[in-house]
Amino acid sequence: MMVRRGPGPLRAAIVDDEPLARRTLRSFLSRHDDVEIAAECANGREAIASIRAQQPDLVFLDIQMPEISGFDVIAEIGPERMPFVIFVTAYDTHMLEAFDVHAVAYLLKPFSDERFESALEHARSRIRERDAAGLASTLAALVVPQPPAPAPLQRFTVPAGGRILFVRAADVDWIEASDYYVCLHAGGARHMIRDTMAGIEAQVDPAQFVRVHRSAMVNVDRVMELRPLFKGECTAHLRDGTEIRVSRGRRAALEAALRRRA
Repeated sequence: MMVRRGPGPLRAAIVDDEPLARRTLRSFLSRHDDVEIAAECANGREAIASIRAQQPDLVFLDIQMPEISGFDVIAEIGPERMPFVIFVTAYDTHMLEAFDVHAVAYLLKPFSDERFESALEHARSRIRERDAAGLASTLAALVVPQPPAPAPLQRFTVPAGGRILFVRAADVDWIEASDYYVCLHAGGARHMIRDTMAGIEAQVDPAQFVRVHRSAMVNVDRVMELRPLFKGECTAHLRDGTEIRVSRGRRAALEAALRRRA
């Protein structure tokens, strides 16, 4: 998450391919003296460049845009660097996916004054909490040195009928969620570990393993090609012939990881 540069107005960016929608949001925000419009973008590519350059606190982000969707923008910026997001869309079919990427609010067009004000106030509250936590963390770091981040996991420990197997992370082709377990697919073998996808994701090297949808992550070194599907989704084809669906919101992150390891 981006950190505010200091006290001052809340800096907002507007991203929508419809001029009328941008004008409406600009009008609503103009009523608030404590809000500054840092950027206004008509497509996803402009949004990515503006967010990186301007580092706003909050982004009003359309979901359905040509070529690069709102979810693609978040994936390209990276969830850890993305400002708080209020999704603004004419469709309610993406609501669950929106909150899966930690949106602070979801405005369904056309929205009322009350709904807009509620969403903006919720965002303000989240930003205040973030700023307070950031200040406390900074002060604590001045007093207590922070331990170095743990190194990425090199080997998985797999219980196997009274034995313990050690599977090198580099040998794993892809990882799949399976109820209360995760399944490691490695060279045709399947190894079950009692853990969550989030838990595994926090341990592995993010440059090597990329989450491609809610229940799967891939070893980028095993990806042979990407084949487009529809509405921005695609399939990743691995060296062993496995085909794995890549969600629209995570495609950009996978492509970026593949370019870095090319």
